[in-house]
Amino acid sequence: MSKLSDQASEGKALPFSFLNQTLWLHPTGALYWEEARTLMVADVHVGKVTHFRKHGIALPPKATGYDLLRLEAVITFFSPDRLVFLGDLFHSDLNAEWEAFTAFQASRPDTVFVLIRGNHDVLPDHLYAQSGLEVLPHLIEGPFLLTHHPVPSSTPYNMAGHIHPAVHLRGLGRQRLKRPCFLFGQEGAILPAFGHFTGNHVVQPTEADRIFVLAERTVIEV
Repeated sequence: MSKLSDQASEGKALPFSFLNQTLWLHPTGALYWEEARTLMVADVHVGKVTHFRKHGIALPPKATGYDLLRLEAVITFFSPDRLVFLGDLFHSDLNAEWEAFTAFQASRPDTVFVLIRGNHDVLPDHLYAQSGLEVLPHLIEGPFLLTHHPVPSSTPYNMAGHIHPAVHLRGLGRQRLKRPCFLFGQEGAILPAFGHFTGNHVVQPTEADRIFVLAERTVIEV
């Protein structure tokens, strides 16, 4: 894994040994599970930009497709065998961004795409089937249970999304900065929202939690 080591040394991804597995935390909010050659992302919310525009909320023209470009870059780097979406892949009703996603998926025939269904994943099942996307309520593999909503006191250890976790960082002069984060707690882990145009929910970590903050080009444990 020399390429991953090189990237970590450049401050672009952070290796994290957890439950005898090697996880790579990426500043986009993606998590790469090395042993399973699996990339995980949560809460991409493809289609949200078009959904907002339809309801009169102005967003810049370049916003459409932005997260797919970010996802493409992460897949190109890690070269996973499988990409697992931890729910909320597409934001509610069908719109033109679904066609962009299916074209993106088709461009990666060597990658298995899996969706753990979330509360926003309400498209008709035949659309998922036509795209070749495998849709599951959850997935148990190795030491992990993959879900969309966090599962308290889970065995195996739960990996989830849904919350869009963030923390407030405090600096000199009472400066405060809100940044999305990975949260690894005793009961489970919550991935940050991958979607760039999603909101964040400030969490209150306990002393036992481990928090990894997304910076511009790196991931930092705080």
